[in-house]
Amino acid sequence: MNKAVFIAYNQALTEAVNSILDRTGIRGFTKWAETHGRGTHGGEPHFGTHTWPAMNSAILAIIEHEKVEELLESLKKLDARAEQQGLRAFVWNVEGMV
Repeated sequence: MNKAVFIAYNQALTEAVNSILDRTGIRGFTKWAETHGRGTHGGEPHFGTHTWPAMNSAILAIIEHEKVEELLESLKKLDARAEQQGLRAFVWNVEGMV
């Protein structure tokens, strides 16, 4: 069964996230270049304003379930190296596709 992986991250991590997708063989995805958000457990809001100038991006990729563990492990390592930047990933089952 395919999985949907949603990745929200500080734009400063764009090159690193793209590199992880390339290394794990994930070619297809949809990207929202500018998203706003605020983490659950701390960190500064990313609102693109004068007060909170940082911005997020988000990616949705539908991938084979065999690639999920490798992708999440790579993203977890990136987040640990740049914890203040902010990165989260979520996985859902894909019930159907066209």
